[in-house]
Amino acid sequence: MLHRNSLPINLQTYGLLMRLDRMLQALLPHDEMFFTYYDSLAKTIVEAADELRKLPSLAKTEREPVVKKIEQFEEKGDSITHEIFNELNRTFVTPFDREDIHELASAMDDVLDYIDGSAKRFHLYKIKKNYADIQRLTEVVYLSVIEMQRGVSLINNFKHVEEFKKILHQINQYENDADMIFDQAIADLFDNEANPIELIKTKEVLVSLETATDKCEDVANVLETLLIKHA
Repeated sequence: MLHRNSLPINLQTYGLLMRLDRMLQALLPHDEMFFTYYDSLAKTIVEAADELRKLPSLAKTEREPVVKKIEQFEEKGDSITHEIFNELNRTFVTPFDREDIHELASAMDDVLDYIDGSAKRFHLYKIKKNYADIQRLTEVVYLSVIEMQRGVSLINNFKHVEEFKKILHQINQYENDADMIFDQAIADLFDNEANPIELIKTKEVLVSLETATDKCEDVANVLETLLIKHA
Protein backbone atom coordinates (compact mmCIF):
# COMPACT_ATOMS: atom_id res chain seq x y z
CA MET A 1 0.00 0.00 0.00
CA LEU A 2 1.28 3.49 -0.89
CA HIS A 3 1.95 5.89 1.96
CA ARG A 4 -0.52 8.77 1.85
CA ASN A 5 2.37 11.23 1.57
CA SER A 6 3.96 9.42 -1.39
CA LEU A 7 1.98 11.29 -4.05
CA PRO A 8 3.16 14.81 -3.01
CA ILE A 9 6.74 13.49 -2.79
CA ASN A 10 6.46 12.01 -6.28
CA LEU A 11 5.07 15.26 -7.65
CA GLN A 12 7.87 17.22 -6.05
CA THR A 13 10.42 14.79 -7.47
CA TYR A 14 8.84 15.07 -10.90
CA GLY A 15 8.98 18.87 -10.73
CA LEU A 16 12.64 18.74 -9.74
CA LEU A 17 13.45 16.37 -12.59
CA MET A 18 11.67 18.66 -15.07
CA ARG A 19 13.70 21.66 -13.83
CA LEU A 20 16.92 19.67 -14.07
CA ASP A 21 15.99 18.58 -17.60
CA ARG A 22 15.40 22.20 -18.66
CA MET A 23 18.74 23.21 -17.14
CA LEU A 24 20.51 20.40 -18.95
CA GLN A 25 18.83 21.31 -22.23
CA ALA A 26 19.95 24.92 -21.76
CA LEU A 27 23.57 23.83 -21.27
CA LEU A 28 23.70 21.51 -24.28
CA PRO A 29 24.57 22.96 -27.71
CA HIS A 30 21.49 23.44 -29.90
CA ASP A 31 21.09 23.86 -33.60
CA GLU A 32 20.00 27.50 -33.89
CA MET A 33 19.23 27.09 -37.58
CA PHE A 34 15.65 26.18 -36.69
CA PHE A 35 14.95 29.73 -35.52
CA THR A 36 16.42 31.14 -38.74
CA TYR A 37 14.25 28.83 -40.82
CA TYR A 38 11.11 29.69 -38.86
CA ASP A 39 11.74 33.41 -39.20
CA SER A 40 12.26 33.01 -42.93
CA LEU A 41 9.11 30.93 -43.30
CA ALA A 42 7.03 33.44 -41.33
CA LYS A 43 8.38 36.31 -43.46
CA THR A 44 7.46 34.41 -46.63
CA ILE A 45 3.91 33.84 -45.37
CA VAL A 46 3.51 37.55 -44.57
CA GLU A 47 4.73 38.47 -48.06
CA ALA A 48 2.25 36.07 -49.65
CA ALA A 49 -0.62 37.41 -47.52
CA ASP A 50 0.31 40.98 -48.45
CA GLU A 51 0.00 40.07 -52.14
CA LEU A 52 -3.26 38.23 -51.49
CA ARG A 53 -5.01 41.30 -50.10
CA LYS A 54 -4.25 43.19 -53.33
CA LEU A 55 -6.28 40.79 -55.49
CA PRO A 56 -9.89 41.90 -54.79
CA SER A 57 -9.18 45.45 -55.99
CA LEU A 58 -7.54 44.33 -59.24
CA ALA A 59 -9.24 43.89 -62.60
CA LYS A 60 -9.38 40.32 -63.87
CA THR A 61 -6.64 41.01 -66.44
CA GLU A 62 -4.29 42.28 -63.69
CA ARG A 63 -4.50 39.33 -61.33
CA GLU A 64 -2.26 36.71 -62.93
CA PRO A 65 1.12 38.33 -62.02
CA VAL A 66 0.06 38.62 -58.39
CA VAL A 67 -1.12 35.00 -58.31
CA LYS A 68 2.19 33.89 -59.84
CA LYS A 69 4.07 35.83 -57.19
CA ILE A 70 2.08 34.15 -54.43
CA GLU A 71 2.78 30.78 -56.03
CA GLN A 72 6.50 31.57 -55.89
CA PHE A 73 6.19 32.38 -52.20
CA GLU A 74 4.39 29.07 -51.67
CA GLU A 75 7.21 27.19 -53.41
CA LYS A 76 9.77 29.05 -51.32
CA GLY A 77 7.82 28.13 -48.18
CA ASP A 78 7.81 24.47 -49.19
CA SER A 79 11.59 24.58 -49.59
CA ILE A 80 12.04 26.13 -46.15
CA THR A 81 9.72 23.56 -44.59
CA HIS A 82 11.72 20.74 -46.18
CA GLU A 83 14.91 22.29 -44.85
CA ILE A 84 13.42 22.28 -41.36
CA PHE A 85 12.59 18.59 -41.70
CA ASN A 86 16.07 17.83 -43.06
CA GLU A 87 17.67 19.75 -40.21
CA LEU A 88 15.54 17.79 -37.78
CA ASN A 89 16.92 14.53 -39.20
CA ARG A 90 20.50 15.80 -38.93
CA THR A 91 20.30 17.28 -35.43
CA PHE A 92 20.78 15.30 -32.23
CA VAL A 93 19.96 18.05 -29.71
CA THR A 94 17.07 20.31 -30.72
CA PRO A 95 15.95 23.58 -29.06
CA PHE A 96 12.60 22.01 -28.19
CA ASP A 97 10.75 18.72 -28.71
CA ARG A 98 11.18 17.20 -32.14
CA GLU A 99 7.46 16.62 -32.61
CA ASP A 100 6.79 20.30 -31.81
CA ILE A 101 9.38 21.41 -34.36
CA HIS A 102 7.71 19.26 -36.99
CA GLU A 103 4.18 20.31 -36.03
CA LEU A 104 4.98 24.03 -36.07
CA ALA A 105 6.58 23.85 -39.52
CA SER A 106 3.65 21.83 -40.89
CA ALA A 107 1.08 24.22 -39.42
CA MET A 108 2.84 27.25 -40.89
CA ASP A 109 3.11 25.54 -44.26
CA ASP A 110 -0.65 24.90 -44.18
CA VAL A 111 -1.30 28.64 -43.80
CA LEU A 112 0.77 29.33 -46.90
CA ASP A 113 -0.97 26.56 -48.84
CA TYR A 114 -4.39 28.10 -48.17
CA ILE A 115 -3.20 31.59 -49.09
CA ASP A 116 -1.93 30.19 -52.38
CA GLY A 117 -5.11 28.17 -52.95
CA SER A 118 -7.33 31.17 -52.22
CA ALA A 119 -5.43 33.32 -54.71
CA LYS A 120 -5.62 30.70 -57.44
CA ARG A 121 -9.34 30.17 -56.96
CA PHE A 122 -10.01 33.89 -56.97
CA HIS A 123 -8.16 34.22 -60.27
CA LEU A 124 -9.37 31.06 -62.02
CA TYR A 125 -12.99 31.55 -61.01
CA LYS A 126 -12.92 35.15 -62.28
CA ILE A 127 -14.52 36.54 -59.13
CA LYS A 128 -15.92 40.02 -59.65
CA LYS A 129 -13.83 43.04 -58.68
CA ASN A 130 -14.17 44.74 -55.27
CA TYR A 131 -16.08 41.90 -53.62
CA ALA A 132 -16.25 43.49 -50.16
CA ASP A 133 -16.41 40.37 -47.99
CA ILE A 134 -13.52 38.71 -49.81
CA GLN A 135 -11.52 41.90 -49.36
CA ARG A 136 -12.30 41.92 -45.64
CA LEU A 137 -11.27 38.29 -45.25
CA THR A 138 -7.95 38.85 -47.05
CA GLU A 139 -7.25 41.69 -44.63
CA VAL A 140 -7.99 39.45 -41.65
CA VAL A 141 -5.69 36.77 -43.08
CA TYR A 142 -2.94 39.38 -43.41
CA LEU A 143 -3.41 40.65 -39.85
CA SER A 144 -3.40 37.07 -38.55
CA VAL A 145 -0.10 36.18 -40.20
CA ILE A 146 1.47 39.41 -38.93
CA GLU A 147 0.66 38.27 -35.39
CA MET A 148 1.84 34.76 -36.23
CA GLN A 149 5.18 36.20 -37.37
CA ARG A 150 5.48 38.08 -34.06
CA GLY A 151 4.79 34.90 -32.13
CA VAL A 152 7.29 32.86 -34.11
CA SER A 153 9.97 35.50 -33.50
CA LEU A 154 9.68 34.87 -29.75
CA ILE A 155 10.22 31.09 -29.70
CA ASN A 156 13.96 31.43 -29.12
CA ASN A 157 13.23 33.14 -25.81
CA PHE A 158 10.17 32.29 -23.72
CA LYS A 159 10.73 35.04 -21.15
CA HIS A 160 8.20 37.39 -22.78
CA VAL A 161 5.21 35.43 -21.51
CA GLU A 162 2.67 38.25 -21.41
CA GLU A 163 3.55 39.46 -24.89
CA PHE A 164 3.27 35.90 -26.12
CA LYS A 165 -0.17 35.53 -24.55
CA LYS A 166 -1.37 38.77 -26.15
CA ILE A 167 -0.26 37.55 -29.58
CA LEU A 168 -2.05 34.22 -29.16
CA HIS A 169 -5.20 36.00 -27.97
CA GLN A 170 -5.10 38.34 -30.98
CA ILE A 171 -4.77 35.47 -33.45
CA ASN A 172 -7.78 33.83 -31.82
CA GLN A 173 -9.72 37.11 -32.06
CA TYR A 174 -8.92 37.43 -35.77
CA GLU A 175 -10.15 33.88 -36.33
CA ASN A 176 -13.42 34.80 -34.60
CA ASP A 177 -13.66 37.94 -36.77
CA ALA A 178 -13.17 35.82 -39.88
CA ASP A 179 -15.94 33.45 -38.76
CA MET A 180 -18.38 36.36 -38.42
CA ILE A 181 -17.43 37.84 -41.79
CA PHE A 182 -17.71 34.43 -43.42
CA ASP A 183 -21.12 33.61 -41.94
CA GLN A 184 -22.58 36.95 -43.01
CA ALA A 185 -20.97 36.69 -46.45
CA ILE A 186 -22.49 33.27 -47.06
CA ALA A 187 -25.92 34.49 -45.93
CA ASP A 188 -25.68 37.52 -48.25
CA LEU A 189 -24.47 35.33 -51.08
CA PHE A 190 -27.51 33.06 -50.88
CA ASP A 191 -29.80 36.09 -50.63
CA ASN A 192 -28.36 38.07 -53.52
CA GLU A 193 -26.65 35.74 -56.00
CA ALA A 194 -29.15 34.26 -58.44
CA ASN A 195 -26.57 32.51 -60.61
CA PRO A 196 -25.83 29.13 -58.98
CA ILE A 197 -22.43 28.81 -60.71
CA GLU A 198 -21.29 32.19 -59.42
CA LEU A 199 -22.62 31.30 -55.99
CA ILE A 200 -20.58 28.08 -55.85
CA LYS A 201 -17.40 29.74 -57.11
CA THR A 202 -17.62 32.64 -54.67
CA LYS A 203 -18.46 30.34 -51.76
CA GLU A 204 -15.35 28.25 -52.44
CA VAL A 205 -13.12 31.32 -52.29
CA LEU A 206 -14.75 32.44 -49.04
CA VAL A 207 -14.29 28.98 -47.52
CA SER A 208 -10.63 28.88 -48.51
CA LEU A 209 -9.93 32.30 -46.99
CA GLU A 210 -11.75 31.48 -43.76
CA THR A 211 -9.79 28.21 -43.53
CA ALA A 212 -6.55 30.18 -43.82
CA THR A 213 -7.44 31.95 -40.58
CA ASP A 214 -8.25 28.58 -38.99
CA LYS A 215 -4.75 27.44 -39.95
CA CYS A 216 -3.28 30.55 -38.31
CA GLU A 217 -5.06 29.52 -35.14
CA ASP A 218 -3.52 26.05 -35.50
CA VAL A 219 -0.10 27.72 -35.50
CA ALA A 220 -1.12 29.67 -32.39
CA ASN A 221 -2.09 26.40 -30.69
CA VAL A 222 1.38 24.96 -31.34
CA LEU A 223 2.98 28.15 -30.04
CA GLU A 224 0.83 27.93 -26.92
CA THR A 225 2.01 24.35 -26.36
CA LEU A 226 5.61 25.54 -26.60
CA LEU A 227 4.88 28.34 -24.15
CA ILE A 228 3.35 25.94 -21.62
CA LYS A 229 6.33 23.61 -21.89
CA HIS A 230 9.13 26.15 -21.78
CA ALA A 231 7.99 29.34 -20.06
